[in-house]
Amino acid sequence: MGDANPICTLGDYSKPIHEGYRNTIELPVVHNVDPNQHLKNFLKLVDSLDLDGDNRERTRLRLFQFSLRDQASNWLERFPSGSITIWEDLTSRFLAQFFPPGRTANLRNDILMFQQHHGESLSIAWTHFKDLIQKVPHRGIDHWLQIQKFYDHVSFHLKCEIDRAAGGKLRNKNTDES
Repeated sequence: MGDANPICTLGDYSKPIHEGYRNTIELPVVHNVDPNQHLKNFLKLVDSLDLDGDNRERTRLRLFQFSLRDQASNWLERFPSGSITIWEDLTSRFLAQFFPPGRTANLRNDILMFQQHHGESLSIAWTHFKDLIQKVPHRGIDHWLQIQKFYDHVSFHLKCEIDRAAGGKLRNKNTDES
């Protein structure tokens, strides 16, 4: 019987986390075109189908190739036929290729070091923050910490707006209410 709470190394924390995956694989935007939009639409479609777990996984694996283009498509074509048989294996390989630990660490640091730009409205600051979060699908930053980082790094004026919209101090709300 294995240890329920194994000691994790720093390397363990940089590995992809497969919990909560849903429309999260993101490729860089090139020439203001989001090459990942097909993948997002594909995952939304597959998730909307009334399929059991095995059929959903097989559907994802079969259709994934059609959501890729350019470098990502070439990467996938290099694998021998039948070498990837489960979705978790595919996402792990994809993330390792396009989101190596160093890049992930830099993107995660950008989220944790978020700062509201001078004169930025609440809407624009929130969009700016969400853009940072969407750049790394396996960010490993708890939802409560994301909320705290955003709230802590906006101006006093915006904190007042957030508290007013929340119907009281945001710090007095739980994660779901926040």
